[in-house]
Amino acid sequence: MIISASYRTDIPAFYGDWFMGRLDAGTCRVANPYGGRDFMVSLAPDDVDGFVFWTRNPAPFVAALNKISHHGITFVVYFTVVGYPQEIDRSVPRLETQIESFIRIARDFGPHVLVWRYDPVVLSSLTTLDFHTQNFCRICTQLAGSTDEVVISFVNPYRKSRRNLDAAARQSGFAWRQTSESEAAVLTQEFATIATSNGMRLTICAQPQYLITPASPAKCIDADRLSRVAGREISAWQKGNRPGCLCDESRHIGAYDTCAHGCTHCYAVNDRSRAMAALKQHNPESETLSFAAPTSTASRTNVR
Repeated sequence: MIISASYRTDIPAFYGDWFMGRLDAGTCRVANPYGGRDFMVSLAPDDVDGFVFWTRNPAPFVAALNKISHHGITFVVYFTVVGYPQEIDRSVPRLETQIESFIRIARDFGPHVLVWRYDPVVLSSLTTLDFHTQNFCRICTQLAGSTDEVVISFVNPYRKSRRNLDAAARQSGFAWRQTSESEAAVLTQEFATIATSNGMRLTICAQPQYLITPASPAKCIDADRLSRVAGREISAWQKGNRPGCLCDESRHIGAYDTCAHGCTHCYAVNDRSRAMAALKQHNPESETLSFAAPTSTASRTNVR
């Protein structure tokens, strides 16, 4: 089984000690985000084909990656680097720091381990079409040779994303809007040209309506990439988690409302104060990432 760690939160940035503790223990408990019983996920070597980490700041997790690699465990890192102004991305590391971390991880573990995410693309009075073209080119040029793929998506009007963006726009005095199909086509074509010239292919995450040649659909949980990293075949059924998603089957071990970055376009956090409270109450020795008290009775959990 492939383990996703996790698009619901930033485990490498905030919960690395917890993850390594659970890796040593061989299991973790995951709260069901849709209600119902919690369930146990095996992290035992015989049960895990590889890990997919999602992050905006892997720097606190580099020592853990070294340990994971030393034990021969396969992993891939999806690293979001967008270089947005602070009004949109409140507390992620500076762009220069992110790029340094990206290049360091590629040097230590190889470029196939890393996938760059430039997503979501947010069109606003601060991040115009021209901003994105210039910004993407600047970042892409610096990451050349450190990855072979860049994933993009255009901001979706999820309830949480819309509410958080609207609140940030009122507070900081900017305006944002959904991307039109014509704007997406222009940016996709420009991004693809820039990516190709820097040795990367451009893929689009779960938005087939924006696909134009030479962009291709993204597969963020990708058994083929994990196979290339591992040097052996890793098989998994394709099992997307929403329309247009081509991801292979995985188990997700993160928790919503726990990422403290405060990105205004986030779909996984209702508000940053709630996430900050979760981080403050987090117990790295708990079975579960969320701050709720661990379940004491095995009969209340399912094993997955």
